[in-house]
Amino acid sequence: MEEEVPSGSDNIVAEFATYEEFLDSHIKPIDLFYLEDQELARQVIELGYKGSGGEVLRREEFEARKQAAEASRLSKRSQQKTLASSGKDIKDPFLKALAEKEEANRSGKMTSVIFIRDFNARGQEISGYIDYAHRLKTEDFEPYFAEKKKLLPRPSDLSFYNWETQTSTSNPSPNYLVMAQNATGLIFKNKRDRKQLIVDPKAPNPGDNSYRYVIETPKYVQVVIYDHITRRKT
Repeated sequence: MEEEVPSGSDNIVAEFATYEEFLDSHIKPIDLFYLEDQELARQVIELGYKGSGGEVLRREEFEARKQAAEASRLSKRSQQKTLASSGKDIKDPFLKALAEKEEANRSGKMTSVIFIRDFNARGQEISGYIDYAHRLKTEDFEPYFAEKKKLLPRPSDLSFYNWETQTSTSNPSPNYLVMAQNATGLIFKNKRDRKQLIVDPKAPNPGDNSYRYVIETPKYVQVVIYDHITRRKT
């Protein structure tokens, strides 16, 4: 992606690294001949006593524009690097699905819940539900997309169960409340629009504005992603 070329007076702060360099660009050899002092020549230019034929900014204005230009540059760079999946050669179906949903979860358009069933480093079977949007904000996902780490549920996630130790936990997240299991199974309530996300596979559908996707991947025992399109309560 090409950077936007500054125009007008913005070109000035882009071209010169310091205010002194900017002033020097207005000094001509004949000025130094008569004034015999570069610093004095700079002061004459800055005070506007000499018609230099170009726009002469005061130091404060030059510095302010310089800072604004730098802030804009850093902001654009940050936006370009926001997606942890950017530039990755992703082949695994699960990671591909996460990459496709990353921007929407970061921006708040969607809040996905990921169900994972697999084995931990100790060989124990575990399962749980992960608030994808929350994990994206609190953890670096580049190692996952680069396949240097394996995404697994934790006791701090929405729901976690260790099948060997019988350890079971549930926690609310910034996006969801965890509702007790009932006849329809585990339910998560979206905090933004108050809609219920039903993760029971036997339920006819996962709820309003929600969609269920079973992901076939050789890297996990079972993966299901629930996408909830978030809408503010009116």
